[in-house]
Amino acid sequence: MKIFSWNVNGIRAVQKKGFLEFIKEYQPDILCLQETKAHLDQLDESLINIAKYRSYFNSPKYKKGYSGVAIYTKTEPKNISFSLDSTEDLDDEGRTIIAEYDEFILLNFYFPNGQMNETRLDYKLRFHEATLKKFLKLKKRKKNLIICGDYNIAHNEIDLKHPKPNQNTSGFLRVERDWMDKLSNKGFIDTFRFFYPKEIKYSWWTYMRNARKNNAGWRIDYFWVSEIEKIKNAYIHNDVFGSDHCPVSIKL
Repeated sequence: MKIFSWNVNGIRAVQKKGFLEFIKEYQPDILCLQETKAHLDQLDESLINIAKYRSYFNSPKYKKGYSGVAIYTKTEPKNISFSLDSTEDLDDEGRTIIAEYDEFILLNFYFPNGQMNETRLDYKLRFHEATLKKFLKLKKRKKNLIICGDYNIAHNEIDLKHPKPNQNTSGFLRVERDWMDKLSNKGFIDTFRFFYPKEIKYSWWTYMRNARKNNAGWRIDYFWVSEIEKIKNAYIHNDVFGSDHCPVSIKL
């Protein structure tokens, strides 16, 4: 089974840049998207009903053209949830889809970006704590937790091109990276880093200064799991364009 995750930076935008061709070529069994920036009533049928896939979308309650996550899946989940079961404002921006299957629970997140101001950074940190609480609760179900998405954090210095100048930038703050350390300490495993402990590879590049051409990027898109022995490999697909992020994937 192949599970992909991709921040598409607007599903309607990436539709014009080869999105359906990407699905046809890579044939993911499950595809998780982040930053879809669209409600269902803004999408045409070709994006909602893709052959062989069932689709699920979560969008912000009060704002269009912002945030949003989606799952396309060949196997229908046993259960679907769009909530962290925490404070209401953490569900308002449409950042969560949780899909339960027979063998695993898949959690697709678009974690907040904290760079705008202190209020947004606080929102991001509250979102972190709510997700960790949810992970630990679901872990008791004795199924592999597969936690994918745009985390908006580079965990360690190897995960971004310029770590020193970004130590005071949200996305590489010590307090954000400490949360990822908590994930590790609670038994969750970064799949790509497990298989490739020293490989330098990024999943996001700013549109400025020819960053992608120069490979001056950040690795902020992840698959973390609770049972690594059930994962065969992990990938970062640098050759796929259409967004400022590239897809990442795992093979079960």
